[in-house]
Amino acid sequence: MADYKKPDYWQQKAREEGYPARSVYKLKEIDEKFNFFKAAHSTDSRLNGQTALNVLDLGAAPGSWSLYVLRKMAVMKKGALVSVDLSPLSREFDKGLFDGGNFFFIQGDITTAQTRETISAKGPYSAIISDAAPATTGNHTVDAARSLALAEEAANYAENALSAGGSLVVKIFQGGDSAALLKRMKTLFETAKSFKPQACRGESVETYFIGLGKR
Repeated sequence: MADYKKPDYWQQKAREEGYPARSVYKLKEIDEKFNFFKAAHSTDSRLNGQTALNVLDLGAAPGSWSLYVLRKMAVMKKGALVSVDLSPLSREFDKGLFDGGNFFFIQGDITTAQTRETISAKGPYSAIISDAAPATTGNHTVDAARSLALAEEAANYAENALSAGGSLVVKIFQGGDSAALLKRMKTLFETAKSFKPQACRGESVETYFIGLGKR
């Protein structure tokens, strides 16, 4: 069994570069390989015809993906981020970014009506990112089913709150009926594919589904 408590290259690199978790390098690789956020600059009638980068981060804790997005926005000098999780975000490395006027955090369950209403009110979004994962049981069948349920929830948000031309990346545990989700994404997006970043642990069953260009 792998020792996940022992820091590896990616965990050490994350702390050196000011991120609470190694997961930041998964998003970074996806962004660089697929021009994810560049592709997510979409023009939507609900945005009054303006090109904007308005990002929704589902399952955001401890906050590495949110920090990556906010630091990207700081360089661009534009953009807004809404992050959601059951747990609070780590403040160890944010240096005040989580206090900025372009950031809004919702501590809640993404599957509840109240959270959905709050998220929708902050939209529409040009990109939705989800690194959400279920509490694991060690039973792969159960864990894959729970992961799929969260990923389908992210796809629901993409269907209802993502602007035309927008992008989605969502974590999924391989197995179960994950192929059905990818098939669904191919109907929602011009391009949809599976991708496993280098920063994923070799023995991990996780991968990412990426949708570009919402129809």
